[in-house]
Amino acid sequence: MSETQTLTFISSTATVLLGIGIVAVTAVLCFVAWRRSGFARGTGLLESLRLLLVVLVVVTLNQPEWLREYRPTQKSTLAVLWDDSKSMQTRDVIDQQRPADTPKTRRECIEPFLQEAIWKPISSRMDVVFEPFSSSLPDPREGTDLAEALVNAMDRHEQLRGVVLLSDGDWNTGEPPIRAATRLRMQEIPVFAVGVGSESHLPDIDLLDVDAPSFGVVRKTMRIPFVIRSSLPRDYEVTVSLTASTGEEITKQVCVPAMGQLQDTLSWRPEKTGDCTLTMRVPAEDSERIETNNEHSMPIEIRDEALQVLLVESFPRWEYRYLRNALERDPGVEVTCLLFHPGLTKVGGGRGYVKAFPSRQELNEFDVIFLGDVGIGDGQLTLEQCKLLRDVVRNHAAGVVFMPGLRGRHATLLQTELDDLYPVVLDPTQPGGWGSQTPGQFELTEAGHRSLLTNLEESDDTNSELWQSLPGFQWYAAALRAKAGCEVLAVHQTESSAQGRVPLIVTKTYGTGKVLFMGTDGAWRWRQGVEDKYHYRFWGQVARWMAYQRNMAKGETMRLFFSPDQPRLQQTLTLNANVMEPSGEPLSQGDVAARIVAPSGKAETVRFSSSGDEWGAFSGRFTSEEPGQHEVTLTCKQTNAVLKASFFVQGDAAERAGKPARPEVLDEIARVSRGKVIKLGNVAEIIHSLSVLPDPPATIHRVQLWSHPLVAGALILLLGVFWVARKVVGLI
Repeated sequence: MSETQTLTFISSTATVLLGIGIVAVTAVLCFVAWRRSGFARGTGLLESLRLLLVVLVVVTLNQPEWLREYRPTQKSTLAVLWDDSKSMQTRDVIDQQRPADTPKTRRECIEPFLQEAIWKPISSRMDVVFEPFSSSLPDPREGTDLAEALVNAMDRHEQLRGVVLLSDGDWNTGEPPIRAATRLRMQEIPVFAVGVGSESHLPDIDLLDVDAPSFGVVRKTMRIPFVIRSSLPRDYEVTVSLTASTGEEITKQVCVPAMGQLQDTLSWRPEKTGDCTLTMRVPAEDSERIETNNEHSMPIEIRDEALQVLLVESFPRWEYRYLRNALERDPGVEVTCLLFHPGLTKVGGGRGYVKAFPSRQELNEFDVIFLGDVGIGDGQLTLEQCKLLRDVVRNHAAGVVFMPGLRGRHATLLQTELDDLYPVVLDPTQPGGWGSQTPGQFELTEAGHRSLLTNLEESDDTNSELWQSLPGFQWYAAALRAKAGCEVLAVHQTESSAQGRVPLIVTKTYGTGKVLFMGTDGAWRWRQGVEDKYHYRFWGQVARWMAYQRNMAKGETMRLFFSPDQPRLQQTLTLNANVMEPSGEPLSQGDVAARIVAPSGKAETVRFSSSGDEWGAFSGRFTSEEPGQHEVTLTCKQTNAVLKASFFVQGDAAERAGKPARPEVLDEIARVSRGKVIKLGNVAEIIHSLSVLPDPPATIHRVQLWSHPLVAGALILLLGVFWVARKVVGLI
């Protein structure tokens, strides 16, 4: 650093002339006073001090400042920042001179800027440094943080004179780049942005999403939804294939709309138990430029287990009888029945029947509970049993199905703890519902068309036609409307209340469990002409949907389940655990924790908090920053129990190849920092822009003498000396 020192004034012509006039008048008056005293020595000294004070005040009024300038003697720095994230592997840069050639990757296109030879014309003025950047994620290349790259360059290099930014502009983590550009502008550091990549999708078929469950049941058909996005200019008919690591393969012919996306499902029936990997593929189209996104793999566990189902009913109506038969014939379901027979001294008996409502510990073993036309009192449910039902749904992820009947006993349940669970508002003036000689029909809502519960046929069109042609029902519950937060899957085709169409199939989530309302007692009629095809399929899907979350992972004294069951990247996962004492009683208080290991090997410990002392319920939260399989080890200090499980985080990382470039981001950075956007390949323009940059401004240290406390103190001191001197020479 070189240093120069100067004294400057902030004045105007008027202040200078005024000051000279004041000093001149003061000098004349001082001389006159000295002469009148006979040129006495004391008076001469006093008047000289008076003149000095006036001169100092006049100088102060012109704001004198002492400046120290520090100019750097070393060369300034030019930072060449180049994007090293995954999006730079996108092969979408077409040579306009040879458009038939294979497109280059974005990374290949910025290679010329990373050669030291091209920066030689400015090497005499600047030191050129090359710095790659991506993000601060566990796997840095899985994201792009433009703001962090710019700020780090400014912090690392004291003499930073300019920045050359080589990127596609696709930032997806960190602060907005505009904030870093503002800081650079304040430091007078321009950014010369070089954008690379296509602003629109090249011809591509992208298998965007596959939503497979985390586990399945052997010999039970599961439906796997998928989404395909197309940027082709025409419709594309393609055969989608699903291949299991066990060798099974399923295919389906679909038509993906031009410049749109398709949502569909594939059905798969596993024949073997064990861990399995499913791979879904979409064949590449001839003109497709990106073939790395046509395949998606995910793990799945195939189990051989029986769901525990409890049927509770008052009288053996037809709906109850056929539902019981359907569930008993399902090899994956174990059915227990409680038939009250109000007014009689004994409850129903026989194979699979119990004599009394289960205890708290016994009730906890059931995955799904069907409540038929039962209520409280009259030899049926008690208030305490209703509370147990509510708690097993809320804390233990069980499911409950409300199936009202023409006796209207469900109206009494709304006066109990079950009112919170009930997904619809019933008409209090019509507890027995409505009957009709003309059969009514279901009509699926938009949610019903999407739901897997109401999917009884392979295609959407066929499924919609089926629901319109199913045998009708001649009784339905007097439901006025669905409660807030519930999802209506089907309504009455013709009948309405004052608040809209009568809801017939409604679902909701309550606590950690699920609730379904079936507003008719005529589903058993679906067997007409087709036997058990649709009736069994519907109730089998309901039972497995309700029990799915609860059976994700369980041991002898611990159960772990989470929501959502297939989390996506950066989505918060709610982990729920039920912990029991070795005796089977719920653990009221305990130290429960889960150690979660991500695919990269990074481990994180989640501490659970008690969410229901009475039921041994604990919960915690986890947000994944990596896609793929995560291993979980759940432990409890008090019981020494250990449970191992896993979950799969769906979706690609935020940073991936194939996404369009975002030149508008680079434009904004260059504009705010007072830099410039340079076209790819125009190296000469960057060199010229850098060569005409002015030298770095000097660092100036400014001392304002006119307001400095030492100057003010000196003036006050001189005034004091002047006043004392007047007394000494005998002046008043």
